[in-house]
Amino acid sequence: GDGGPAWVEAAAAERVFTPSNALVGLRLKLRCTPGDGAQRYGPPREVESSGPVEAGPGACTFDSRHLYTKKVCGEGSIRAVSYNILADTYAQTEFSRTVLYPYCAPYALELDYRQNLLKKELAGYSADLICLQEVDKSVFVDSLAPALDAFGLEGLFRIKEKQHEGLATFYRRDKFSLLSQHDIAFSEALLSDPLHKELCDKLAEYPLVQEKVLQRSSVLQVSVLQSTTLPSRKICVANTHLYWHPKGGNIRLIQIAVALSHIKHVACDLYPSIPIIFCGDFNSTPSSGTYSFINSGGIAEDHEDWVSNGEEERCNMPLSHSFKLLSACGEPAYTNYVGGFHGCLDYIFIDKNALEVEQVIPLPSHEEVTTHQALPSVSHPSDHIALICDLKWK
Repeated sequence: GDGGPAWVEAAAAERVFTPSNALVGLRLKLRCTPGDGAQRYGPPREVESSGPVEAGPGACTFDSRHLYTKKVCGEGSIRAVSYNILADTYAQTEFSRTVLYPYCAPYALELDYRQNLLKKELAGYSADLICLQEVDKSVFVDSLAPALDAFGLEGLFRIKEKQHEGLATFYRRDKFSLLSQHDIAFSEALLSDPLHKELCDKLAEYPLVQEKVLQRSSVLQVSVLQSTTLPSRKICVANTHLYWHPKGGNIRLIQIAVALSHIKHVACDLYPSIPIIFCGDFNSTPSSGTYSFINSGGIAEDHEDWVSNGEEERCNMPLSHSFKLLSACGEPAYTNYVGGFHGCLDYIFIDKNALEVEQVIPLPSHEEVTTHQALPSVSHPSDHIALICDLKWK
């Protein structure tokens, strides 16, 4: 009646609506009519978007990857994703804008922009398991959990103590149900769980290193899932983000030793010999002591990483674990690509005895990654690249 433009109905019953380019510049209105699925309906409620539909970035680094992941993989297969999504806490600082990511357009570092890209990226992977690192609590609650819920994924979150970000694990509801959770903070577990007493005592001989390890807020998320179709199939999914400092190799070795002992307790003691999938940002390249330890099952007490931060922080100890683990996506040239560094830091480790790799979804080409110099960019929401692979039970 006021002579303004009329509303045109654009979509109906779907849970997810993706505006087309034709709608750029227009506002969206959502009208919900409550009903019981039978006869009874209540009065409709409406909400309008605060601003118009904005143009997306055009081609994204993940578009070509989505061609491999259009459909959810079959029964007996598991599509797993591991991804450090770059916490807003770190992306939006003055330091990030000027020093870390000066090549990235400022609007592309903003939370809303990155979240829209990220939700589009993750939804397109049709994954069964998604392990994320650097997840802001508000991003999990207000953005990722509701969005991925619409695509059939249930989410679990574990915050890092004293910080605003943490880990998230999502699993496909119609393939898995959650049996139990066994999350820990490394520092707390090391001090209080008798499982780590031997390591704790050994560490006490190196007070400087001990203090550093105990200061870290790093956590480990461990979830035991059960197949909905074959209840005898259970799986232990672990997710972590190890200490970041380039000279912190000795600290990471201790963190990973605690992690593997804890996972062994869950996957061998609590649940007799169930397969494990261990995802994360390990902040460790394939040439590191941490990677070698995970891969080979042991590390010598004279390994160079025990002196990664110099003589005064030397801590020599032999470590071992009994898992047979394999990096499902191999050793890509890099999973992290920023102005001053690129390298392979992220892995999906799988239980060689129980699982095998069906396919690895190729990473974006070097050309795609460097189109806007480095990551993040207008076409890629993080400084890391998601790892994606299809696994199957042996």
